[in-house]
Amino acid sequence: MCLICGWIYDEAAGDPEHGIAAGTAWADVPMNWTCPECGARKEDFEMVEI
Repeated sequence: MCLICGWIYDEAAGDPEHGIAAGTAWADVPMNWTCPECGARKEDFEMVEI
């Protein structure tokens, strides 16, 4: 979950609009990827249980 805006990365959905295929594990998302909602960096995300 993005600590800035609350957007949640879903591994099953990925972020295909930004080059992250569906099924991509969070660990495999590149460090230069940014939140599609607010532009926060990957390091500004925290794992949450849903």
